[in-house]
Amino acid sequence: MNSLIEKEKKLSLALVKLKSLNLKNPELQSGIKDLNQKKNQLEIEKKVLEDKYRFLKEDYDILSKKLQEMREKEKIDQKKQIEFSEKIDELNQETDTLLDEIDKWQM
Repeated sequence: MNSLIEKEKKLSLALVKLKSLNLKNPELQSGIKDLNQKKNQLEIEKKVLEDKYRFLKEDYDILSKKLQEMREKEKIDQKKQIEFSEKIDELNQETDTLLDEIDKWQM
């Protein structure tokens, strides 16, 4: 029975000591504060990078659209050039034919 009382006193003393402990470690608090500052800085940097990405994406979309328009215009220009060359060839053939006819009449 005596040992139970001694164990109870020791347990009570241990509980009093545990309650009196300062659980707020200054190094831990400082570390948490530093981590929070770093987290905030990273969030700011993330926002800046997301904004830059958004602007770059918009620029990319605009440039892609312009490039597509230029390609379409180039195709149209090539088609016109081919048609023009064909017309010139036709005119050359007609000219040759007319010259041949003139030569025939002159003989």
